[in-house]
Amino acid sequence: MFMKKVLFTLTVLTATTLGSFAQTGASTSTPAKTGGKFSIGVEAGLPLGDASESFSSIIGGSVKYEASVAANTYFTISGGYNSYTTKNVLIGIGVPSSFGFVPLKAGIKYYSTDGFFLEGQVGVTISTEKNGSNFFAYSPGVGYSFNGGLEAGVRFEGWTKGTGSVNQLGLRLAYRF
Repeated sequence: MFMKKVLFTLTVLTATTLGSFAQTGASTSTPAKTGGKFSIGVEAGLPLGDASESFSSIIGGSVKYEASVAANTYFTISGGYNSYTTKNVLIGIGVPSSFGFVPLKAGIKYYSTDGFFLEGQVGVTISTEKNGSNFFAYSPGVGYSFNGGLEAGVRFEGWTKGTGSVNQLGLRLAYRF
């Protein structure tokens, strides 16, 4: 039930963003048409669903490259590191204070006018822990690219394996160059 509410909220936000900013004209905030752009960012997240029972927060960093494939549409690849901080009550019974993961994803990013964008990525998340699991990862999101290279985005990120999942609401603040 919780997952349905999150997906519904993301769908409404996406539709609102598209409807509000569906205008014509080019934005100076989008990457150059002739090449791609790299970005390096800081990431923060809040665990959702079952993950919120074990983890209190997520912090990490990422590098992303986007290359033009059509008007206002870019192919993206990204990699990074996320540290999931364990809740204090679990640390008290001997659970490690954090768990590390390396998400590797590829996807599509579409810029509307005025720097707003929609993005969807899929890939794999690799645990850095001994005997850790790998997960299928997916992450739809929205954001804004400011003039001067700064970018901010919000996304839902889900990692699944079998019947289990780890979910988060993430924020990425990045510098594009």
